[in-house]
Amino acid sequence: MSDKNFVQKSDEELQKFVVGDLKPHDSQITLVEYDSDWPNLFEREARRICSALGNKALRIEHVGSTSVPGLCAKPIIDMLLVVKDSADESSYVPMLEAAGYVLQIREPDWLEHRLFKGPDTDINLHVFSLGTPEIDRMLRFRDWLRSNESDREKYAQVKRNLAKNKWRHVQHYADAKTSIVQEIMERANSVE
Repeated sequence: MSDKNFVQKSDEELQKFVVGDLKPHDSQITLVEYDSDWPNLFEREARRICSALGNKALRIEHVGSTSVPGLCAKPIIDMLLVVKDSADESSYVPMLEAAGYVLQIREPDWLEHRLFKGPDTDINLHVFSLGTPEIDRMLRFRDWLRSNESDREKYAQVKRNLAKNKWRHVQHYADAKTSIVQEIMERANSVE
């Protein structure tokens, strides 16, 4: 089950949010089985980020598929960093850059989201402002998949099927998972 009707963003639309040049993927997505070292990689990066930002790092969480034992994933550690105001780049970007992180995506129209790549570990560091609803959504999705084997398997199957396709951009693959993510989130949100 995937969203066959999702609209792929054009190169021009994606370029608006990319810092630097947009580089096409033009390939299948590489998924690997869960690696028990992923939490260690997360912890190492979390320590480095805390060291760089001090108390400006209000929260750091391991999110995405690499945070869910038993789930296949792209071998990229997704991290969530909460700061006071993600739009106030001068308050945290220079410190992250000094530690080797590279700002790659700036999305002022989507919750002031920022995304960094790491200095030596393949990560996606997602930055949001304190109080942004996406924070709770990401954590609820992670926690639900950790505890619900049926939905974890459904999600893995959709990912595996989609990964076989050739994707111009990895974002297109991510967008194609929208309907299964929404379906799972509806179940997760119905259990309070």
